[in-house]
Amino acid sequence: MVSSISGRSVVNGEGVLLDSVIVIDHLNGSEKATAYLQRLGAQGHVSAITRAEVLSGFDAAGAGLVRALLDTFPLIVIDAAVADLAAELRRTFRWRLPDALQAAAATQHGLKLATRNTKDFPPKKFDFVTVPYAI
Repeated sequence: MVSSISGRSVVNGEGVLLDSVIVIDHLNGSEKATAYLQRLGAQGHVSAITRAEVLSGFDAAGAGLVRALLDTFPLIVIDAAVADLAAELRRTFRWRLPDALQAAAATQHGLKLATRNTKDFPPKKFDFVTVPYAI
């Protein structure tokens, strides 16, 4: 678990960092994703990584509505502490940089990471991961 490797996990269960796939599922019409976002309410957050990944899938005409959705969630920025932890996690787990940044942002800010990416983030191995639904 990240907490046993880095000693930095402060997950308190009060907030959730939404991985890109969760937001994309919602935008693609997944009822499970939409219901999850509705249940989550004010506990949801997005990182700069999620914002960039989600917006990269839309042209200028569609990006406005997507920005409006993303703006409903507090934005977690990539600061020096998150970047440093991401570098450590990338070395340790050999994750792609966006995945390492998501994990670092979640743990550094005491959030769970909501994702369906169980290949890189098996929830039995990482206590900061939650898989809110299956498709």
